[in-house]
Amino acid sequence: MAKPLRIFLFAAACFITGKSFAQIVNMESQRYHTDTTGWRGSIAGNISITSNGQKIFTANADAHVQYQSKKSLYLLLGSYGFLKAASNSYIDNSFLHFRYNYKLDKVVRLEAFTQLQQNVITKINSRFLLGAGPRFKIIGSKKVHLYLGALAMYEVERETGNPQQISDWRSSNYLSFTYLPNGQTEFTTTTYYQPVYFNGKDYRLLNQSIFKIKTGKAISVNLNWTYQFDASPPVGIIKDTYNFSTGIELDL
Repeated sequence: MAKPLRIFLFAAACFITGKSFAQIVNMESQRYHTDTTGWRGSIAGNISITSNGQKIFTANADAHVQYQSKKSLYLLLGSYGFLKAASNSYIDNSFLHFRYNYKLDKVVRLEAFTQLQQNVITKINSRFLLGAGPRFKIIGSKKVHLYLGALAMYEVERETGNPQQISDWRSSNYLSFTYLPNGQTEFTTTTYYQPVYFNGKDYRLLNQSIFKIKTGKAISVNLNWTYQFDASPPVGIIKDTYNFSTGIELDL
C-alpha cells in the first residue's frame, strides 16, 4: 500500500473510531442532565468518497433521542462507523442501545437496558446485552452531578471465526462525575467495572472523559478521551486500548 494511502487511512480511522475499540458503551456521556420534561436529541455524522488510485469510502453516524417525564427517562442511542478501501473493510462497527430509568425518590433510580452490538475490529460478530439494577444520585446540584450504578447484566456473544456462542452474567458498575461550570462548558468522566460473576479474573474496565464547549445555540465541539482494558479479549485482540478524538455535535 502506498504511503499517502496509508496516511489517509490512518487519519480517517482516527476520525471515526471513537467507539471502534469499545467493548463498553459509556451511556453516562449520552444523558442530558436536566429537570425539564419532554424530548431532546442530537445527531452527528460524516460521509466521504475519495479516489487517489483506490476508491476510499468512509461514513460515521450517531443518533441520540431522550424523553423525560416527571419520574421516567427513556434513552435510545445508535451508532455506525465504516471505512472501506478497494475490497478491504478496515472499520465496521455499530450498536443500538435502549435504556429506561425510573425515579423512586431523590436518591434511588431503577434502570433497565438492552443493547445489540457488532464490531469487526474487536472480532465481535454480535453481542446482545440485557440488564437492570439500581442507580444512586450522590450529588445533584446545579453544577455538579455524581452518580453510582450497580447493575447486573446477561451477555450473549459470538466472536468472528468462532462458531461457539459465549454467554455470561456480569456485574456492571459505574461511577460518573459531571461538572457544569457555566452554560457553555461541560465535563464528564465515567469509570465502568464489569467482572464476570464468580470469576474476578475476567473483567472489563473503561474510563471515558468528555469535554464539551458550546460554540453556538445548537452546536458544540467535543474532546473525548477513552481508555479500556479487557482481561479476556478475543484471540488476536490486545487487552488495553486508548483513543483521543474531537468532533462536532448538533443538538435538535
